Amino acid sequence: MGNEKDASTSPPPPAARLWRIVTGGVASTLLWPRLQLAMKAALAAGIAFFIAPFMPGSAADYPYYAPLGALVAMYENVSGSIRQGVQTLVGLAIGIGLAFVLVSVGDPTPLSVAIVMGFGVILAGLPRIGSGSDWIPTAALLVLLVGGNNPDSFSFGYLVQMGAGVAVGILVNLLVFPPLHFHAAALSIAELRLALAQQMRDMGKALKESWPPEHEDWSGRSEALAGSARSVRLAVEKADASRQANPRRRLHPRDVELDYRNLRDLERVTFHVQDVTQVLSDVIWAGDTPFVIPDEYAVPLADAMAAVADVLRAIEEESPERQAELADAASIAVKELTARIGAEEATTDEPSAVESILLSLLRMLRVVKSGGART
Repeated sequence: MGNEKDASTSPPPPAARLWRIVTGGVASTLLWPRLQLAMKAALAAGIAFFIAPFMPGSAADYPYYAPLGALVAMYENVSGSIRQGVQTLVGLAIGIGLAFVLVSVGDPTPLSVAIVMGFGVILAGLPRIGSGSDWIPTAALLVLLVGGNNPDSFSFGYLVQMGAGVAVGILVNLLVFPPLHFHAAALSIAELRLALAQQMRDMGKALKESWPPEHEDWSGRSEALAGSARSVRLAVEKADASRQANPRRRLHPRDVELDYRNLRDLERVTFHVQDVTQVLSDVIWAGDTPFVIPDEYAVPLADAMAAVADVLRAIEEESPERQAELADAASIAVKELTARIGAEEATTDEPSAVESILLSLLRMLRVVKSGGART
């Protein structure tokens, strides 16, 4: 098998479609949180505009800034709402203060507007101001051009209404079903683990086919797997952020630290699966690669890869006892083939890629065993 490499066969193109096993469930899981956020944003904007006319003094003359403040503070989690709202108000205050420095000198002119914008952009680079940086030049410009002859009243109304809107947005996000993104994190972890298992199984099947194999879509999944691992990290970080300052976390406890440990293990396994994918693809299709898979080792290597796939899949589908049994069986299969290669004399002068793949399999099993049974 390994010596029948077809050098004239070009590498297969990347997979034309996204790997459905990785992306299907996550996409549907993320739809409902977006709808929730939209409904809460609409509610917060409506409440803010309702209370805007009741603001003190001249602030009541600028009611349209209250719903803007509510929208600014509406974020996908409570801690993000608080952070974004406070940063926005800080940016507004800095921008208004900058405008007042120049207004005290004289009426707005093209030169003063240019100076305000320049200083506003400079101040927007202040550290730890976050989303408020964009509001510094905006607030300064509005005070100069919209405030007109009464910048004091406009600035007061602008800041008060934005503050009221921000407060409403934070309260709505806090009190109206504050989101916890635990399910999306758990689902993405499970699907990546199953996707890695499927990749190993598909590569094992390719070893048992006549070369070049008829099924080659597995060879284009390496980048998809890396992208999926990045998506899992984002999902776990999002779940972690969603529990901060969220009163519902007490009703729905979850060990996010365990999710992070699962994530780190999966990232390591993904790296090794990518390595096996690259090695096997080069052996099959790259004409300038001297390595081969000797015929006598193709089937036992395929069985070892299938055993590792079973271990990965078992973490999602089997009991801890069954997981341990499968892990032990996979370790035995890998070690037996390693010992066999060391004891037998090579049947070909070309270097073998089997040892490299076996080393990756051992590393995968080491990661799985060090993590234990996790859900």
